[in-house]
Amino acid sequence: MIRRVLTIAGSDPGGGAGLQADLKTFSAFGVYGMSVVTAVTVQNTLGVRSVNPVAPRLAAAQAEAVLADIGADAVKIGMLGTPGIVKAAAGSLKKHAVKNIVLDPVMCAKDGRALLSPDAEVALKKMLLPLALVVTPNAPEAARLAGVRVKNSGEARRAAKIISGLGPRFVLVKGGHIEGKFCRDLLYGGGEFSEFTYPRIATRDTHGTGCTLSAAIAACLALGLEPAEAVKEAGLYLAGAIKNSFRLGVGQGPLNHFWRDGLKVPPA
Repeated sequence: MIRRVLTIAGSDPGGGAGLQADLKTFSAFGVYGMSVVTAVTVQNTLGVRSVNPVAPRLAAAQAEAVLADIGADAVKIGMLGTPGIVKAAAGSLKKHAVKNIVLDPVMCAKDGRALLSPDAEVALKKMLLPLALVVTPNAPEAARLAGVRVKNSGEARRAAKIISGLGPRFVLVKGGHIEGKFCRDLLYGGGEFSEFTYPRIATRDTHGTGCTLSAAIAACLALGLEPAEAVKEAGLYLAGAIKNSFRLGVGQGPLNHFWRDGLKVPPA
């Protein structure tokens, strides 16, 4: 039976991030993608112009329709925005006893625009972190969730332990925002740390990296990989997608989600 993966996330009309990036990633891994729209954004490669959350009852109704009928082998959670949508997502996942939940705690856009209200952040910690198998904060998000500074590897380890105490089984602190020659993603789970190291790629076309990584982890979990192996495979996929990213628009271009399938883009 084909593996089913649901994304609960906002819509990016430019197709580089949000649920559009998630669905592309699911297709690249050969799993069946489904989506719950949490917000309609107005954005392009230059940044986010506006965010328009859906009504919590509408988000819950979408999730109920999909989970009650099709079900899901894994769920990726992205931008939620409001406390009501956080509560709706948590309620649906608990009702249907969904496993393999990957939570990307989207708090702000690359241009700095806030995407998660303070009240929603409190709700996310209380309602969704305990349900997550893997949570994937970048360094600034890890700092907010843990309440500590995260500027280096040692501080990332401290934050990962604190976040782990909030309920998720695995915490992946992404290293893209931590300075260094290499990008080092730190995974903490079961009382042990694992480090995944990737060369930094000289490109500004990185729109949708966080969405893509968390979606890839969810796809790998749905396919039966253990969390650490899912994180490893997803990281390798993301590195290739960044290396083969697009020069579209005049801002930050999107990743090449289908680079493994031979989709090549001529150099700018």
